[in-house]
Amino acid sequence: MNLLLYNIALRLYWLFIKVAGPFNKKAKLWSEGRKDLISRLKIKLKDNKAPIAWFHCASLGEFEQARPVIEKLRISARDKKNPHKEQEKFKILLTFFSPSGYEIRKNYEGADYIFYLPLDTKSNAKEFIEVANPAIAFFVKYEFWYYYLNELKENNIPVISFSAFFRRDQVFFRSYGIFYKNILKKFNRIFVQNEESYNLLKSISIENAEIGGDTRFDRVKEICDHKKSIAIAEKFKDNKKVLVIGSSWPEDMRVLVPFINTFDENLKLIIAPHELHEKDLANLETSITGKSIRFSKANLNEVAQYDVLIIDNIGMLSSIYQYGEFAYIGGAFGKGLHNILEAATYGMPVFFGPDYKKFNEASELVKLGSGFPVKDQHEFTEAFSRLWKDENLRLSVAKKSRLFIENNIGATDKILSYCQTILEDKI
Repeated sequence: MNLLLYNIALRLYWLFIKVAGPFNKKAKLWSEGRKDLISRLKIKLKDNKAPIAWFHCASLGEFEQARPVIEKLRISARDKKNPHKEQEKFKILLTFFSPSGYEIRKNYEGADYIFYLPLDTKSNAKEFIEVANPAIAFFVKYEFWYYYLNELKENNIPVISFSAFFRRDQVFFRSYGIFYKNILKKFNRIFVQNEESYNLLKSISIENAEIGGDTRFDRVKEICDHKKSIAIAEKFKDNKKVLVIGSSWPEDMRVLVPFINTFDENLKLIIAPHELHEKDLANLETSITGKSIRFSKANLNEVAQYDVLIIDNIGMLSSIYQYGEFAYIGGAFGKGLHNILEAATYGMPVFFGPDYKKFNEASELVKLGSGFPVKDQHEFTEAFSRLWKDENLRLSVAKKSRLFIENNIGATDKILSYCQTILEDKI
């Protein structure tokens, strides 16, 4: 019965995508990206002789979790004739469910083959696994597709879930969730982010779990270690304190703009909106009473005179955080909280909206006292002002953020160490 409902749900989803396609850009990309997918995959793989490691991510956030594992797995062997030269051990097949992941990372150089994942049906899974023939498969965080996992298990292909995160309200832990609980048993290993997730799985007799941590910590540490200097941002800072507002949505700015327009201390702001539509950028500029300038229009000789720098490009935010003493991360007013770890790794207080509890890293920062959820302008102003006025308190909070990152590094190595024990006869 549960499998029947699962199939009905998937087909209704497919039907919805087809109907929405002409009116919705993402639905259209989702559908068109899967046309003749198996045929295209066959052509790409026809001359491949190397073992394939398949990584599946729902979207962009999960890709960032997969990335450190992909890059360390791909080049993890040494050429015996030349010990200083690295050689490839695997070819990487990377798949996405969502256009918001695929369209942004379809040219990612760390993978050899990048595709959408066909819808999870019995025939699709059988054909896809037959053509791809992976030596190992990795599903990231929330990906639990019945037919793909079943096909992998039937073909004795090891499959690993990592950076997985579970909550008590999920279907696995309901009285009617036995079908979904059995899906979890198809993994060779589930590396969960924290002890709470591990205990939840133990409570339903899932014995193939292990606390592995979150690979995003490894990724943000790597990004921080290789951060790029941005001359415009450095000149704009002008040795003053900066609040970086990262991945903001209009809902976030409705809380922050009144603060920006009334806070009369010597604070500068860098704002990086999540979406860069011209209308929204123009509205943002109009709503701010102080002097603002877009990054694309700024020049080194004049940028220091502005109060607000608006980042109107994609890809710069992770390096922008180095110029801040405070960070606000958008999305937690309904869209879904964006990456707070990129800010925390630089050591600073991190503010965000009230809908954060589905994000383990946010909950942990709140417990540590370096993450600050706010529901309105009043709460933000009060929390920010307390840190602004007490420099020793701000530095103490910043240190907690930095240590939080440092204490959680190492998930990638733990996952790959396990992989070595099950792949010795495949490489």
